[in-house]
Amino acid sequence: MRTFIKFRLQAIQLYMANLTYTNMKKLLFILSSLAIFNCSFAQSNTKAFPVLKGPYMGQKLPGLSPELFAPGIISNGLANRDVAISPNGKEMYFTLHTAKFQFATIVHSKLVNGTWTKPVVVPFATDSRYKYLEPAFSYDGQKLFFVSNQPNDGSGKPVAEDIWVVDRKNGTWGEPYNIGTPVNYEGGDFFPSLTKDGTLYFTRNELEGRISNIYRSRLVDGKYSSPEKLPKQINCGTNRFNAYVSPEESFVVVPAVGVDEGPRRVQYYIVFRNEDDTWQEPLALSSEINTPKGTGWSFYISPDKKYIFYMATKPLSKENHPKTLSVDFLNKYSNIPQNGNSDIYWVDAKIIQNLKSKK
Repeated sequence: MRTFIKFRLQAIQLYMANLTYTNMKKLLFILSSLAIFNCSFAQSNTKAFPVLKGPYMGQKLPGLSPELFAPGIISNGLANRDVAISPNGKEMYFTLHTAKFQFATIVHSKLVNGTWTKPVVVPFATDSRYKYLEPAFSYDGQKLFFVSNQPNDGSGKPVAEDIWVVDRKNGTWGEPYNIGTPVNYEGGDFFPSLTKDGTLYFTRNELEGRISNIYRSRLVDGKYSSPEKLPKQINCGTNRFNAYVSPEESFVVVPAVGVDEGPRRVQYYIVFRNEDDTWQEPLALSSEINTPKGTGWSFYISPDKKYIFYMATKPLSKENHPKTLSVDFLNKYSNIPQNGNSDIYWVDAKIIQNLKSKK
């Protein structure tokens, strides 16, 4: 390595000796710019990814009060949402996106030899022309559903969002494919969520206005049937988004607006299903999840049924505000949770049982 560097320096010196004064100034400017870039790049990569062992990326398990999930690692200042965990708990998937969804993709981390890997973009969600979000596992973990605005042929302009799926083959994901009709249609379809038997719950943007509704499609002989719009208990309020269904189809959690009087913000509601496939009235989740200044539209429960993960935008607590503003603080603020972008929170799933017992 030292010999190589010495050779490069000698070559540069020889080249510079034959330059005019003007060209030499240009070269020195280029070299200094490269040096600054390399120094900055090296500094940005000196922070090693922490060693994370144990379930859930080695994070301290939450109780009945919600906590940020993996602050600085997953909840990191970017907009974070949409959790999906493999049935064996050894893979975790998340959506990350920048402001105004200019870029949106799915990242994942795996438990390898007892240690979690640094999150990276999944191989089927790297094309910067398109958006990828809302991953969801099939019950057996052999399929991963997600949403994208890429066209069917993988080229050309973005289209209305569709639900896509990728199959696991020999331990790796194959090529993604559009789930097609009758589920997908021209208005846009979002947030797949699946039951044990493969029934698909999803959100559809209606063509007649800026309203979304929750639909359900049964898997019959390996094909999805014509979707049915679910009743008013699930399609509650003035608008609703991204319903999560439990694997046993015993309840649905709906992020909705306009269900209750008060601030017009999205809140999480749970709707329990009866044995005759009718639905009970929606119940708001705890006030710690539906906070006065927080809002969110992405909910998930881990495969072991122990923990709830949900998206929320919550402001930085006042005790963490600086006395005086500075450029350094503003730069730091853009790279921490609770900066106005959405974060991922988690909480013990016992709150569902507690809520059910109070009905």
